[in-house]
Amino acid sequence: MGLFKKLLATTIGLAMWQTAFAADVTLRFHQMLPPQATIPSKAIVPWAQKVEKESGGRIKIQHFPSMQLGGKPSDLLDQAKNGVVDIIWTVLGYTPGRFPKSEVFELPFFSGLAEPASRAFQEYVEKHAMDEFKDVKLIAVHVHGPGLIHSKDPITRLEDFKGVKVRGGSRIVNIMLEQLGATPVGMPVPAVSEGLSKGVITATTIPWEVTPALKVQQLVKNHTGFAGEQGLYTQTFAVAMNKAAYDKLPADLKKVIDANSGSDTAAMFGRAMDEGDKRGLDMAQKAGNKIHMLDAVETQTWRRTAAAVRGIWYKEVAGKGIDGPKLAAEAEALIEKYNKKK
Repeated sequence: MGLFKKLLATTIGLAMWQTAFAADVTLRFHQMLPPQATIPSKAIVPWAQKVEKESGGRIKIQHFPSMQLGGKPSDLLDQAKNGVVDIIWTVLGYTPGRFPKSEVFELPFFSGLAEPASRAFQEYVEKHAMDEFKDVKLIAVHVHGPGLIHSKDPITRLEDFKGVKVRGGSRIVNIMLEQLGATPVGMPVPAVSEGLSKGVITATTIPWEVTPALKVQQLVKNHTGFAGEQGLYTQTFAVAMNKAAYDKLPADLKKVIDANSGSDTAAMFGRAMDEGDKRGLDMAQKAGNKIHMLDAVETQTWRRTAAAVRGIWYKEVAGKGIDGPKLAAEAEALIEKYNKKK
């Protein structure tokens, strides 16, 4: 009987110890990319570890990559809004028409390095577009680095682009592709590899950082970049949390989430993008692929042709009571501000 009591006491003590050190809150973080991709491995996991550490282990974040909890990439924002999951990372362009003011950062030849541009985008959203995120608790927004083209056939001048079936990742990027003479094919980034291998597309618009995870450097042998600091296009992203999941946190744990939200978090995600661009380029070079960097004269031809996208966007958002030229000027001023600090 004494042994039984000892065993019982040990079991109860162990259970109490486990309870004492168990997380108070478990948050499910859902996103579309495989775990080895840049943002999951170099931004989401470090962010989650930082939150867990600063909460003293009271917050646990479960990471579900590759849409493991179901749905399509375009569902992610509503999954956070409706509480299907607690936190998501998504591409804003996957829900067209929902973020008209945020779209300004997707205009052609608008931004370059992701870290300063992500700080600019975060400040811009906080000043001008928080109403677009009213259904969620916004943790951070960010952008990727200079956008370029990855293609099966070489593209060294604008004429080469005519009629090419190109994956576009957002409404604005697809409008730009049309203006440049290509045939846009909208699809989320996880579908790019299959699209290239099956010939649904023969080129894609993605930044360097995601090419290794999708094996794009194996599926195509040509990559076309542009002169100057700005990329051909930019996509916008957000990390967002279900409002009810945030609201029910105790005040001290809300402070942990708040401390890991905003400008520094935006910059961390942007920095991961910039570092990933270097890795992606290096892998393409090691694969013996052709890197076509267009000179200033040819780049200017693309710039002039793509400039029509601004007028189209200005007209569209004017119909929603939005002053497009004013917002574009504000956004460009913020990009310049943070570029000077880099």
